[in-house]
Amino acid sequence: MALLAEQAAAISAFLGVERSLGGKRWRQRSGDDRMGLAISQRLGLPEVVGRILAARGLEPDAVERHLAPTLRDSLPDPSRLQDMDRAVARLVRAIECDELIAIFGDYDVDGATSSALLSRFLAAVGARTRVHIPDRRTEGYGPNIAALLALKAAGAGVVVTVDCGTTAHGPLGEAAAAGIDVVVIDHHAAEPQLPAAVAIVNPNRLDDDSGEGNLAAVGVTFLLIVGLNRALKQAGWYGARPAPDLLQWLDLVALGTVCDVVPLTGLNRVLVAQGVKVMAARRNPGLVALSDVANVAERLDAYHLGYVLGPRVNAGGRVGRADLGCRLLATDDPIEARRLAAELEQFNAERKEIEGLVQAAAIELIESTDAGTGAWVLAHGADWHPGVIGIVAGRLKERYNRPACVVAWEAGPDGRIGKGSGRSVPGIDLGAAVIAARQAGLLIGGGGHRMAAGFTVAEARLSEFQAFMAARLGGEQVGMDLTPELGIDGLLSLPAATNALLDVLAGLGPYGAGNAEPRFVLPRVRVIRADVVGQNHVRCILAAGTGPERVKAIAFRALETELGAALLQTGGATLHIAGHLRLDSWQGRTGVQMMIDDAAPAHAG
Repeated sequence: MALLAEQAAAISAFLGVERSLGGKRWRQRSGDDRMGLAISQRLGLPEVVGRILAARGLEPDAVERHLAPTLRDSLPDPSRLQDMDRAVARLVRAIECDELIAIFGDYDVDGATSSALLSRFLAAVGARTRVHIPDRRTEGYGPNIAALLALKAAGAGVVVTVDCGTTAHGPLGEAAAAGIDVVVIDHHAAEPQLPAAVAIVNPNRLDDDSGEGNLAAVGVTFLLIVGLNRALKQAGWYGARPAPDLLQWLDLVALGTVCDVVPLTGLNRVLVAQGVKVMAARRNPGLVALSDVANVAERLDAYHLGYVLGPRVNAGGRVGRADLGCRLLATDDPIEARRLAAELEQFNAERKEIEGLVQAAAIELIESTDAGTGAWVLAHGADWHPGVIGIVAGRLKERYNRPACVVAWEAGPDGRIGKGSGRSVPGIDLGAAVIAARQAGLLIGGGGHRMAAGFTVAEARLSEFQAFMAARLGGEQVGMDLTPELGIDGLLSLPAATNALLDVLAGLGPYGAGNAEPRFVLPRVRVIRADVVGQNHVRCILAAGTGPERVKAIAFRALETELGAALLQTGGATLHIAGHLRLDSWQGRTGVQMMIDDAAPAHAG
């Protein structure tokens, strides 16, 4: 594989790009090159692979397990999680006594997969279940007492909240007073004081020392069903029925884990790696139908989960009916699955249109008030759909490289009430800041984790909330350089961008948060053909020098950017192009395509 530069010194010398067309500083992903060489020599791997693994903090002794992750080596005893045994005992009693078990899930992908996973397991062991996914607009996030009382009235003996509940002090306190048993299965940031519940299983409880705080809610839910399965075996429950194969549901665990953007390291990496294998068997009718409506012909990987399937599952909770995603993932009826997938596809198209309108309005507001240069970015507006504000906050975070929050106003009994969603940048804990604002009495409700948060704010307290957040987040940014950086793993010549290299890189996945997909620079290339596809994507063909090699490439949402303008100038300046390599399948033929992240004029490095 003809890398142009294997030595770190050569790469560092090249990476002199201080401000690319995307406004980023390019940097080499840090790693011990001697360690990378040791990894490649010890395991017989290409040197580039050894360097990539070393840049992700791996040592030779850990590489084999990293490349072939197994649940046997990684799955912890569920009882290590605080309150897990209490949760298991209460649910075993419910199963044995034929109580109706209600599942109260969040409306995002993590909540939908958690709800579908738990309902599938409970159905397999003969339990009666009822699932409630709250409506984003009318109920909001997390448990609410009206829904909990309705579930009790419907006959539920116990309610299990998944991906929510850790900070629901009011609703769970009222539920306890009403005699409702609640089990919380969650992963969001917790406070010292926990709400009233039979059990709160959350590896991010301050008193939990399991070390599994990176799990998504669906990962915690999987540990719950592992614990339940073990307890039911010990109780002799499977004397008259077969015990379920828990591994068959790892496809749901993989989907929720990837889409919640938790680090794909440790147990998460194993769950996703094994889950993608399960998904390839196409046993879940909902996932099959969703892949088909999205026209996914190739083998699914973490990219498809996060960027193709996930947004469609989310679309119901954002702009449609909140329960569609869970229903799709829980059904065994292929006909129903196709119908639900078609609905979600339509809602996803609507979501894209609404998102574009809100994003344009938010950017106009920010830039008309010069609000994009402070410690954080806040945009708020009436008639903005609350189902897309989280996505728009993420776009604003990328655009301004600082924490960003978006608030959608709605009429309330005592003035307007805003539902807000925020996304953060590495090094700034947005969830903790929102929790602190709530504890200071500035918010009606709110919580989250380091990289994302949600909240509800009265319009009358907005200015105080803004000042509080500016002071707190500004304090965290002291000494920080907010110039966004683009991590580069190496330089690659066009002849080296081959299917063989893709096969090697595939073995390093699944990629995502905590295990970044390798990013390469194609240096000194020319765009020999370019056009616009979709609404704002730029597709092109790259060439280098006078050689015959050509590489297809595409830059998403680049049309109205400096990057897009440069790519569309065919025959223009020579560029360094940074991005990821992907398999390009078309009419039975396969090749390599670069997904462009950024570019810089060749004289810049």
